[in-house]
Amino acid sequence: MAPALNSHCKAENTSFHAALASAAVIQCRQSVVASSPRGNHDNRKKPKVNPKGAGDHLPVPDLREDPDPEYDPREQDLAERTLRKKLGSLFDPNFMSISSPMLVNLSASDNQVKLQGPMPNEIKKLDLTETPYGKRVKVGKKARRKFLQWLWTYTHCPVVYTWKDLGVRFWPRYIKEGNCFSERSCSFPEGMSCKPVKSINKIFLRWYCQGFLRQKYCTWIQVQYPIISECKCSC
Repeated sequence: MAPALNSHCKAENTSFHAALASAAVIQCRQSVVASSPRGNHDNRKKPKVNPKGAGDHLPVPDLREDPDPEYDPREQDLAERTLRKKLGSLFDPNFMSISSPMLVNLSASDNQVKLQGPMPNEIKKLDLTETPYGKRVKVGKKARRKFLQWLWTYTHCPVVYTWKDLGVRFWPRYIKEGNCFSERSCSFPEGMSCKPVKSINKIFLRWYCQGFLRQKYCTWIQVQYPIISECKCSC
């Protein structure tokens, strides 16, 4: 599908270069991703981090927890050997950590220039020899290559990863969360921004309590936690 500037963005082709650059911006696309989990001691149903059909956007917002420490796991509930066995092969050290990781987070500026994979077809196939008015112009191979490389860099939407502390009621409690680059508009003319289009689910253990006070029963349950894995330029 040939890329086009969505009508909702209301960007006009005011020049030859503006028209070419605008043509490389991907059409608006809506995606339904993730929602925020609720409290962890509802005695009617278990909490879900990523319920089916959720309408909230990623990344998952900070959880609303009951501050009462009575609902926290005790020291004996945090035995690493037991919890590792319970999570098994679902433990992914690339996205989760038991102890506080070194906060070496990739900056957006560094991530922005590291283009990965082949150039998108919607950019590679742009015809730079034809103007919006049908008039043809000559564009050298070197100039074309440099322009397409600039356009790819400008409209690129990297995923920027940072470590987040989920709190003692998750195990492992540290997750490497993805965010879409948001320091500037990704379109030319401006008006569009990087938004998540794909996510992956990682399984964590969640300390879940039923009932209240001395009548409560608590245990570890498995929950899916969605993480942004791909972003695209969109309205």
